[in-house]
Amino acid sequence: MSEAQGRLPGIAPVSVIDIGSNSVRLVIYEGLTRAPAVLFNEKVMCGLGKGLATTGSMDAEAVSRALSALVRFRALSTQAKAGSLYVLATAAAREALNGPAFIHQAETILGAKIRLLSGEEEARYSAFGILSGFHAPDGIAGDLGGGSLELIDIRGKSFSTGITLPLGGIRLSEQSEGSLPKARNFARKHIRAHRFLEDGQGRTFYAVGGTWRNIAKLHMEMTKYPLHMMQGYELDFDTVRLFLEDIIGNRNSKDPSWASISKSRRQLLPFGAIAMAEVLDAMRPARIAFSAQGVREGYLYTLLSEAEQESDPLIAAADELAILRARSPEHARELADWSGRMMPFFDIRETAEEERYRQAACLLADISWRAHPDYRGLQALNIIAHSSFIGITHPGRAFIALANYYRYEGLADDGATGPLAAIASPRFIERAKLLGGLLRVVYLFSASMPGVIDALTFRRSSTSDVDLEFVVPGTCRAFAGERLDGRLQQLGRLTGKRLAFRYE
Repeated sequence: MSEAQGRLPGIAPVSVIDIGSNSVRLVIYEGLTRAPAVLFNEKVMCGLGKGLATTGSMDAEAVSRALSALVRFRALSTQAKAGSLYVLATAAAREALNGPAFIHQAETILGAKIRLLSGEEEARYSAFGILSGFHAPDGIAGDLGGGSLELIDIRGKSFSTGITLPLGGIRLSEQSEGSLPKARNFARKHIRAHRFLEDGQGRTFYAVGGTWRNIAKLHMEMTKYPLHMMQGYELDFDTVRLFLEDIIGNRNSKDPSWASISKSRRQLLPFGAIAMAEVLDAMRPARIAFSAQGVREGYLYTLLSEAEQESDPLIAAADELAILRARSPEHARELADWSGRMMPFFDIRETAEEERYRQAACLLADISWRAHPDYRGLQALNIIAHSSFIGITHPGRAFIALANYYRYEGLADDGATGPLAAIASPRFIERAKLLGGLLRVVYLFSASMPGVIDALTFRRSSTSDVDLEFVVPGTCRAFAGERLDGRLQQLGRLTGKRLAFRYE
């Protein structure tokens, strides 16, 4: 048994191999949980879909590379002690004349059954991937692979029957013989043949797939966006539409940012841009949200119990990180409940989304305690900003990170907060400072240990010199001190309220 304490106990790793038209990938997850952490991730750009549109078969060299990769992937999965191995195959293996022979060889190598997904199943698992990674999604998801494009309408927990179109990056390139105008006409013909996308007007388009994620990555690089986190990256329709035309028209090809895109992806990017542009023109969404969650994550999501599926992935992940890194996860959970009860005293009415983010911020409020005191705030900021949370927007991520920075460093903004403050809305910054100010008081009061803060509360004062009293039971009077009062007065200056301790 490993002595490592940095992983959750009681769960076994799970491996998923995704045999796509462009790449073959292995992802080993920590376990089958609502927000599984990735233990290991590797892909090989095999190009199984290359030549399929013209020959009807997968290229022999591509097949050989894929089979070699699968030999390694099985060994890695065994090395990681994965309790389960799930293998999914999509368009290339599904449509190629030599697909059955390839599947047989691959199953022999892996010692596991391969699930060959139909286009409709691929769309359905993409929808589950969006359900797993976004809170209350509402829009149309598009999953662009090398061989096909799957589209499916999602409203909350329900979704339509998906459609699949022959518009994957490799296929679009080959069908058009490398001509971008021909590719655009081909894509337009297939997309406009369906009125499916019209129901997405004014909603969100969820973009799934490596080529589309690289479009988002390129935009981040060119705009110097401070948070290189693909999941939940959102842009409005006009911004994306103009950027796609720049890629298609080769207007920004000399920008150094292109170096961030692998050479194997660069040649397909204009064709991926054409596919997205035609989808967006037919749909007219309000915004585009890029997703790192796709078929693999969607498949794992379907293996969870109904109760696990209904749980909030952000809260689940934050609670797991508290278990792994906080002095007292119980104290963090107390804070999540207590802070919600205190918000009305400061005239705060939270939306459901703001409530989720505040709870997550409290669960994560002590994860950097092992760092040097001078760097705890900065470490908390960096861990939260760069952790692979799902079920959260980028402004929400900035709020949680800033709240915990303020909790350690005080309530003033400085150079460390600038990049994230640019992402967060003024409302989120204000809320982050309020929550940080509250945490500064109660962490100092409770010595970061559970069993005390549930007995504390604010109440409106009946005297003219105080607005709010911070009521402390007499049994806790020994906790009083100058430093504690200084923290309370700092919170008072922030909120514009006159605060005082009252011991009963």
